[in-house]
Amino acid sequence: MRSLGFLLALSCATPALADVSCGGSFSSFKNAMKAEALAQGHDRAAADRFFNAAQQSASVIKADRAQGFFQKDFIEFSRAVISQNRIDNGRRNSANYDAVFNKIERDYGVSRGVLLAFWALETDYGQVQGNFNTLSALMTLSHDCRRPELFQPQVFSALTLYENGDFDLNTTGAWAGEIGMVQMLPKDILENGVDGDGDGHVRLKTSPPDALMSGAKMLRHLGWRANEPWLQEITVPADLDWSKTGLNHKMTVSQWAKLGVQPRSGKLGPSNLQASVLLPMGRNGPAFLAYPNFEVYFEWNKSFVYVTTAAYFATRLEGAPVYNAGNPEPGLSGAQMNQLQSKLVARGYDVGGVDGILGEKTREAVQDVQMKLGLPADAWPTPSLLSRL
Repeated sequence: MRSLGFLLALSCATPALADVSCGGSFSSFKNAMKAEALAQGHDRAAADRFFNAAQQSASVIKADRAQGFFQKDFIEFSRAVISQNRIDNGRRNSANYDAVFNKIERDYGVSRGVLLAFWALETDYGQVQGNFNTLSALMTLSHDCRRPELFQPQVFSALTLYENGDFDLNTTGAWAGEIGMVQMLPKDILENGVDGDGDGHVRLKTSPPDALMSGAKMLRHLGWRANEPWLQEITVPADLDWSKTGLNHKMTVSQWAKLGVQPRSGKLGPSNLQASVLLPMGRNGPAFLAYPNFEVYFEWNKSFVYVTTAAYFATRLEGAPVYNAGNPEPGLSGAQMNQLQSKLVARGYDVGGVDGILGEKTREAVQDVQMKLGLPADAWPTPSLLSRL
């Protein structure tokens, strides 16, 4: 299976105003980007070599427009990407790099399962890192007028890495410009890259210590709270007030416990932690308690299904059992989800775009509609709900 880096929504790039107007001739755009780089103080000779090497890529645009993998529901997606082989390889890598993980846990407070899960899902532990030319991918997406404000800063960051000797013009990675074993964007590498193996360079493609340490530092930079849990499977009572569930509703762990929420294995997290009851497929499917660190996952990737899968996989790699899938009601197809989102938008809800993907904004809108219709408000859209609308 090819790397998920090819299929991910953008991770943690911070939107900013585009420095150069998008669209038009790609050659003219390259010249404009080079002029902006020189205005920012970059070296002229380096900028000449850097921008001359960039080419427009139709395959990058095609990949950007085709991210249907995330239309799968949580059970379907998680079963597709979490294999016994990945679990076994994760445990082997945990042992092989035990000293690195010990240092990460000591310095950054990020549990090894979290990084192992990203390493597995992004690149199959470094085996499949992507074959898109990174410079051309970033320049193509900077020229494209869909999200230039996200990609143009990445181009200038890649140029800085090139000037520092830490970026090759032939560097390859994911279609959206992520590089290395845990798929980080150039700006993130500049800000959070760590020389984990002590060779004087940050090599995320070839050095597991560099990649893992850099990933841990980035998670801390994004707000990871040291030595705290992130996600835990739970059992919930059948009479729970479903309108209290979802990431937009929080209570302390002790308050959830009083309502009958129990861990499926082990113990719940600290009683004073704020947490949300997460029902990826409604009240009849798997149930999790999402702690504050779970929200940091959305700074790495915006897909609800990917984030929930990555967080759950991290718990599996640390010994948690296979989740109880339950017996959830059938969900919606991509076409039906588009219909649902259109109906919700017509009712005044912000669903984050009609894209056929069940994201957090769509879930919140579904839950509100369910409450108004007198239905169990578990935020899981079903064909019967679509018919009611």
